[in-house]
Amino acid sequence: MPVLSRAVTGILLKVLSTMAFTCMSTLVRVAGKEVPVGQVVFCRSFFALLPLFIMLAWRDEIMDAFRVTSVSSHIKRGVIGATGMFAGFVGLTLLPLADSTAISYAAPLMVVPLAALILGEKVRVYRWSAVAIGFVGVVVILWPHLDVHAIRAMSDGQSVGAMFALTGAVCAAFATIQVRKLVSTETTAAIVFTFMMLCTVLALFTWPLAYLVPGMGRWIVPGFWQAVVLLAVGVFGGLGQILLTMSYRHADTSLIAPFEYFSMIWAIIIGYLVFHDLPSAYVLAGGTIVVASGIFVIWREHRLGLERARQRKVSTPQG
Repeated sequence: MPVLSRAVTGILLKVLSTMAFTCMSTLVRVAGKEVPVGQVVFCRSFFALLPLFIMLAWRDEIMDAFRVTSVSSHIKRGVIGATGMFAGFVGLTLLPLADSTAISYAAPLMVVPLAALILGEKVRVYRWSAVAIGFVGVVVILWPHLDVHAIRAMSDGQSVGAMFALTGAVCAAFATIQVRKLVSTETTAAIVFTFMMLCTVLALFTWPLAYLVPGMGRWIVPGFWQAVVLLAVGVFGGLGQILLTMSYRHADTSLIAPFEYFSMIWAIIIGYLVFHDLPSAYVLAGGTIVVASGIFVIWREHRLGLERARQRKVSTPQG
């Protein structure tokens, strides 16, 4: 396939993955009004295994899903990721779709300082500046929800939802760092499969815990349409993961990554059509700042990658 055709295919697959994840988020918000979040997380993880195994079977990689080198690393990534998923889903049930989507964009910005602190990556002033400006955008998005008294009293649903959404973004950033460690020893199939399995098991624990912990919603026997929605949450989540994985097989990360921000377009459109929500001026202004900063960070990463590649080429002895 020509390089241009591969790039276009990769971009298309990436955009389709943002649509799938936005559909999943929409259904999570719908289901979360009546179904406990722990049960929604369980269905998201369990039913996502169906499209995942279809993809692995198609690529003849089913056995790769069971080849695990570092069990402890997978458990750590699973716990962080499951916590982030739970927090993010709570945010989705309490916030407009565009708000929770915009707050989730803080995760890629957080990866930069975490990579410097945990992985020892060298971060220069350009990326630090972009991250600092991006966090200003995050504060702008959160500003209407920064009511400390309401958060403490759990009296303002949107303020509480914003804090959960931000917690989800923080966990997503830590999970990304953990995945960067895992890719050196584990296959993609193993990373995705073990994560889904661990999220399924951890979410299952919320079933008995609901009878012991006051305030935790008890699982319900879903009606027909609730069951359809919960099944679709998992299928759309798994489909989004497949499309995302396929997109990076067709084009470079630096080309594909900025199209993640298409999810804001879908969130605004679906949020208006389904929930009659319109993003506030804070979300639009802060989201624009965060997206611009994120794209700059991606561009800078690409430039540094090219520089490192040139340096390796120069330093490689010629035979």
